[in-house]
Amino acid sequence: MQARRDELPPSVDVRDLVVQFRVRAPGVGPRVVVRAVDGVSLRVGRGATVGLVGESGSGKSTFGRALLRLAPASGGSVRIEGEDVLGAGHRELRALRQRAQMVFQNPIGSLNTRMRVGRIVREPLDIQRIGDRVSRRARVRELLDQVGLPRDAEGRYPHELSGGQQQRIALARALASAPSLIICDEPVAALDVSIQAQVLEVLKDVQRATGVSYLFISHDLNVVRHLAHETYVMYLGGVVEHGPSASVFASPRHPYTRGLVAATPVADPERARRSPLLRGEIPSPMEVPPGCRFHTRCPFAEERCREEAPVLGETGDGGRVACHFWRELPREDPRAAPTRGGA
Repeated sequence: MQARRDELPPSVDVRDLVVQFRVRAPGVGPRVVVRAVDGVSLRVGRGATVGLVGESGSGKSTFGRALLRLAPASGGSVRIEGEDVLGAGHRELRALRQRAQMVFQNPIGSLNTRMRVGRIVREPLDIQRIGDRVSRRARVRELLDQVGLPRDAEGRYPHELSGGQQQRIALARALASAPSLIICDEPVAALDVSIQAQVLEVLKDVQRATGVSYLFISHDLNVVRHLAHETYVMYLGGVVEHGPSASVFASPRHPYTRGLVAATPVADPERARRSPLLRGEIPSPMEVPPGCRFHTRCPFAEERCREEAPVLGETGDGGRVACHFWRELPREDPRAAPTRGGA
């Protein structure tokens, strides 16, 4: 009897993942250890889409790459469909990568421009030795149809196609080995808005047809709101908030999430924006502030925030937040609500 989806292990289950690098301080300073990802836990269920958002420098892309060991993990655990990734040998890792693929932000940078589209899409099948020549050719044509590319694209080079079509090639290649998980790292950030919408609809259509899960990494909250069932908010290497996307965007608990939502463009010129945008720049991961790492930019910070790091705790309604004073923050829509203490 086939197991129910909710009885199967999640597509990916990450516990306390740490990714650190030794880098040289500016000038002639000594090498220091930088924790780009600092104890992050995340779970993507079967057939679900989970968003991971945050500013540039928050560590979200490094996190995504570490799930497939494209960046070296220093601690924690990663399991894809219950199988250990970080402890896998070469043969086991190769098999795991058949079930988990990645789509990168810059499509042309991830495609071999000397290869025709058909060969690019077929390459995972060749590497994993899936099927014979005839079945692989048929699979390529099926994939091109699935992502909305014309049949004649098979014999063309990537540079002969538009940016949106190039990203569809990358998606077709990721789908070739029938993975259960695709990690999408800013897959539509470099595309025009109209092309973004088309690619997002392709992602949704593919998920409905195949049941694939997505970890969708983005700084564009509107895109994540449209696509993701759950959202994790990451700041300077750590998760500061997590919950159902509808709750996270409509009633964010963490001041950082409030700032991100307040900064999101609203398609209503009559709507007032009274919440302050985020102040200043994200600190360098080489100089993480003590206590709450967000306190240097937080309009609600108090002395406790400068001394004591908050724990990511349950909010009682399915969400989690790492803030000492989240209960005291106003619950109105941050895109229009006033804030305690002003800007």
